[in-house]
Amino acid sequence: MSALAAPASDGRPTPRAIWAGLAVIYVAWGATFVAIRIMDETIPPLIGAGIRFVSAGAIMLNYLRLRQGRWPRLTGREFASTALIGLMLPAGGNGVISFAELHVEPGLAALVVASVPLWVLVIRIVTREHPPRTTLIGLCVGLLGVALLVIRGGHGHSGALWLVIVLGAALSWAVGSWLTGRLPMPRDLASVSAFEMLFGGLVLCAAGPLAGEHWSAAWIHGSLRSWLAIAFLVLIGSIVAFSVYVWLLEHAPISRVATYAYVNPAVAVVLGAAVLGEPVSLTTLIGGATIIVAVWLVIRAEPPRRAISTGRGGREHR
Repeated sequence: MSALAAPASDGRPTPRAIWAGLAVIYVAWGATFVAIRIMDETIPPLIGAGIRFVSAGAIMLNYLRLRQGRWPRLTGREFASTALIGLMLPAGGNGVISFAELHVEPGLAALVVASVPLWVLVIRIVTREHPPRTTLIGLCVGLLGVALLVIRGGHGHSGALWLVIVLGAALSWAVGSWLTGRLPMPRDLASVSAFEMLFGGLVLCAAGPLAGEHWSAAWIHGSLRSWLAIAFLVLIGSIVAFSVYVWLLEHAPISRVATYAYVNPAVAVVLGAAVLGEPVSLTTLIGGATIIVAVWLVIRAEPPRRAISTGRGGREHR
């Protein structure tokens, strides 16, 4: 972010730098859904997602070693916690979405995944938290939008079963997000993300062959277009966007950073239509708009420190 973060005279980053950073995560994380679909064209999805996260995690760990002069260290409890969250977020969340996007349009997948803050809210209610009334209204509206996408959206190219699988990935993300703030974790956000991506990527690399995927298919049949998509997911979707995200958390209001939760799906829909020629039905637009409005209500109604945690975990693994 050094190029973007030209400080104002008082040492703080300028509003232009803040908005430039937001633009990066809006576009980068929205584009990951399209990049996943391109990766899936010729590379087995679970293996491809595994390559992505192992590569991103290894690059980040090596960067941290160079910056700190030593490898990041974890206690036994921190190791277990980051391994579990790696299973829930990059593996159970992103890996499953990579698999489902063989049959689900990127924009539609992004809109279903946008419901993650709503499922985090459901978990909070089940665990006897008492969110504000406006938050509960947003939850009800959002669940109606999810139902519309799964029931009516499933009548098109994307079968309802595959949309339910995407919904399962969103639930995995939500559970992992909720657990993140309740488990012992290292203080350094970058090292947490690096270990989670590495652990999740290793799980996906093992899960691919168990699901019938073959590593040889990636090396023999993988097209340049699909490998470039993986490179984008590693460098831009995981490393660059995450670094910008961490910088924004330090320099911008949380409520403004949280806007990624309802901008990313819109970007994914537009890019899916423009790059891949994916159809956008009226049902998708109505259901997606309903979810985005609901997420906006939830984020606006939550206390400032809660706003980010109701997004995709505060630690993104797009």
